[in-house]
Amino acid sequence: MSQNQSTDIFLAAARGLRLLAALAALVFVGQAGAEEESAFALHGFGTLGATRTSTADAEFVRDLSQPKGASNRWDGKVDSILGLQASWRLTPDLEAVVQAISHYRYDRSFKPEVSWAYVKYDPTPQVSLRAGRLGTEFFMMADSRQVGYSYLPVRPPGDFFWYLPFSSINGVDAALTVPVGEDVLRGKLYYGISEGNIPLADKQWSLDGSAMVGGYLDYQLGSWLLRASYANIRFNHNMPIEGDLASAVLAGAMTSVEAAQARDYLAADNTRSHYYSVGAIYDNGPWQLQIMLNKITQGSRIFQSSSAGYLLAGYRIGSVTPYAGFSWIRSESRAATLNPVIDVIMADAHAHQNTTILGARWDVARNVALKAQWDGIRGEAQSIFPFRNEQAGWSGKMDVFSLTMDFVF
Repeated sequence: MSQNQSTDIFLAAARGLRLLAALAALVFVGQAGAEEESAFALHGFGTLGATRTSTADAEFVRDLSQPKGASNRWDGKVDSILGLQASWRLTPDLEAVVQAISHYRYDRSFKPEVSWAYVKYDPTPQVSLRAGRLGTEFFMMADSRQVGYSYLPVRPPGDFFWYLPFSSINGVDAALTVPVGEDVLRGKLYYGISEGNIPLADKQWSLDGSAMVGGYLDYQLGSWLLRASYANIRFNHNMPIEGDLASAVLAGAMTSVEAAQARDYLAADNTRSHYYSVGAIYDNGPWQLQIMLNKITQGSRIFQSSSAGYLLAGYRIGSVTPYAGFSWIRSESRAATLNPVIDVIMADAHAHQNTTILGARWDVARNVALKAQWDGIRGEAQSIFPFRNEQAGWSGKMDVFSLTMDFVF
């Protein structure tokens, strides 16, 4: 990463931090007159990261929200993030929470955005109700995937989490916790409306108005936490393929009638995608283990249904925790049509690869961790989801090298 790149990234992060502080300060309006100063709390988190790969034939991104990624030069945008969270305990059973983050996003900026803004009401120790802007919990650990310090590796394994571009919903959820002997059973149901955009080349696919509903069951069994979850989303907008179809008509690859038929064939609006997952986390003494599996069925032909999973293990030795993992994803290609333009558009959603993960986390100080990681991605040449800027020479193989400093305060 060049000196100019580093300067630009840190200046953008600094601007984001100032704006985040301003957003968090809104929570403190009316602080005068509060009965107890301890009712207010301000916390923060962040990651300063540098990432590079072994090839210039495709760009590696952390998730679908990023329009560009890292290639064979060091890049500080992929993993760097700053966040602030403010909470206000209004009464013993009522709390307001605001969280804002600054990270590299769909419009190629670090513009801060409010990721959480909700009111939480706990009428009993067993029942918790929330309303407002909430983090999505499609999969285990999904709601905290921006907080690098909370993860053992540099980032959540992409093969498993890439299909989750949804970071928050405007809605409600309800959780119930029930003791089961010495164990604990917890369930949650949620509903909300998504907003945001996913970058696709020089266009944006809007998620605004897409309705989500889901829930999960957790079972805490000693050092094990087990979860089964289900969620679905009904998309409210089509993918931005009008330009591709218009270009195909101008090039003579299809007629205007065929373009209209293709638009209907690949429609995403009012289609529903379903997300199923099971997971287990073990944390006891020096050992940490994570096992996750998911299945996603897509209602639109423009997407491919998929199955994915990962296994991650770490062993703490003093302040250092070496870890190793393996993840995979297999998407189900759609049957070929008689139109090559439609087939090319559908092929953009194909993913078929494995990733080997090796790394180490060093908790160098209280609330500060340094990480170094290698990801060995081995896939088919047709596996292009969700890489960016794939070139003709893309083979499906890539080594990713990452260095990060995670912190919380």
